[in-house]
Amino acid sequence: MADLIEQREKGLYCAAGDFWIDPWEPVDRAVITHAHSDHAKAGHRQYLTMADGVELLRLRLGDDITVRGVAYGECVDINGVQVSLHPAGHMLGSAQVRVEHKGQVAVVSGDYKVRPDPTCPTFEPVRCDLFISEATFALPIYCWPDEAEVFADINAWWRSNQAVGKTSVLFSYALGKAQRLLAEIDANIGPIYAHGALMRYEAAYAAADVDQPTVTYCEAKAVKAENGAALVVAPPSAFGTPWMRKLGKVSTAFASGWMTVRGRRRQRGVDRGFILSDHADWNGLIEAITATGADKVLLTHGYSAALARWLREMNGLDAATLMTQYGEEDDDAEISSEGAAS
Repeated sequence: MADLIEQREKGLYCAAGDFWIDPWEPVDRAVITHAHSDHAKAGHRQYLTMADGVELLRLRLGDDITVRGVAYGECVDINGVQVSLHPAGHMLGSAQVRVEHKGQVAVVSGDYKVRPDPTCPTFEPVRCDLFISEATFALPIYCWPDEAEVFADINAWWRSNQAVGKTSVLFSYALGKAQRLLAEIDANIGPIYAHGALMRYEAAYAAADVDQPTVTYCEAKAVKAENGAALVVAPPSAFGTPWMRKLGKVSTAFASGWMTVRGRRRQRGVDRGFILSDHADWNGLIEAITATGADKVLLTHGYSAALARWLREMNGLDAATLMTQYGEEDDDAEISSEGAAS
């Protein structure tokens, strides 16, 4: 029997329902797992996504898109194929896509993590025959530390910078990771400012009832007036720009799973690296894949070949890789005048 979901030149395709999942070229009908730019492209005629992700898609792709938002677990019939979305735990509005037709069930994970996150529902494994999973951090070296310890380190770094009069500039992906940082950091330490690339998503998170601290749009004059007391959250692309230089004396840090590897930290050129990811680590990937009960697993991007080999040799699964165009989250690389500090 042919797979219910197959790879074609435009992305992952369900022939039985004539729709695509996170296609990277324009199609008539696209089911979108989440609003990061490597999964949500412009130009599709119709979009289907989780309800909390609708506003994020509009912010990314424009108000004129035709998009339908559904609740988690809500079943949608697309040409006789049953489609439902289930929590992926990656970011606000992120979902796994469950597809059922003639007794066969396939699930496309999108990006996911298995650990709790206050900004979105926790990942829920979905039983299936075929599981198409990400493999971003699919090496044993990627084993995430306890998040409480990570945030304690971030808070301590902020306080230590205050003691020497340096503004703390924390870089993270503008959509998803930044809002998670804001939700879990100790906002009582001092004032928090945000780059314009982050501020554009504030209303969408507020509409979804995600708790966020009071955050002020980052203007250089206001930040300098805090005399090193402030925390500034910004996208990685702001590092080394005129925007950053206007902030005066700073200490910089980057929050990412890639900070596990010291070479990545040196490459970023930041003072500190905090290991915090919105993707599953090695153990999380194996946990999630095993929980689906799938006989066949297809792995996309990251270290997919390593994980496929492990699943074949250790679990006896039919595991293989797919070549897709998914990758790291978009970091809003374009620093416009709207997002620059003045």
